Amino acid sequence: MTGTTDDPATGATLDVEALVARARAAAGPDGRAAVGTIADWETFPFEREGLRLRALEDPVVPEPPRQDEDASTCSRCAQDDARFAWTDDTWVLSAPRPVSVPTLVLGPRAHGDLGDLDDEAAGELGRMIVRVERALAAVPGVGRVHVHRWGDGNGHLHVFFFARPEGMVQLRGLVMPLWTHHLPALPDDEWDAVVASVVAALDAGTAPR
Repeated sequence: MTGTTDDPATGATLDVEALVARARAAAGPDGRAAVGTIADWETFPFEREGLRLRALEDPVVPEPPRQDEDASTCSRCAQDDARFAWTDDTWVLSAPRPVSVPTLVLGPRAHGDLGDLDDEAAGELGRMIVRVERALAAVPGVGRVHVHRWGDGNGHLHVFFFARPEGMVQLRGLVMPLWTHHLPALPDDEWDAVVASVVAALDAGTAPR
């Protein structure tokens, strides 16, 4: 387990030991918490029967390093522009495959994470998120675009864009990334056409509202 350290300026702290202790005290006799109400959502991908949570593990401090923490060994920094669907002087856009729904990944050329951005770069990121979202949302058949940033797996900032297919209301909201792992891959020609449409909109400097 780990202790906590107060912020010297504000006294704020997240007491991780207490958080884990509360969770374990609320767990059942097998040490597992009950499946929460998310399993009753109409968008949840799995049926409640047979579901169970993993037992809560002890915190690991210091945390294990993420991939690509160091700019000198960062695989994202080392990628050639030919690997990306679209680039400019500051940003790169990946279009991975296979994907079950249109999925794009935006990142900066410069190595760093979200909290490393200065005010100018932060403003540019906001504008780029809007540009990519508009370009992807304009593709016929896209109902909504979800924008996600997790940051636990890689030290080089990357933002995901998932296009929810129009009418597939089961994929609404925070469960959509779970669904994407269980749906079949898009045909290459269909995905290539979607990517080409997004790239054309970005090259034009704008995208339809």
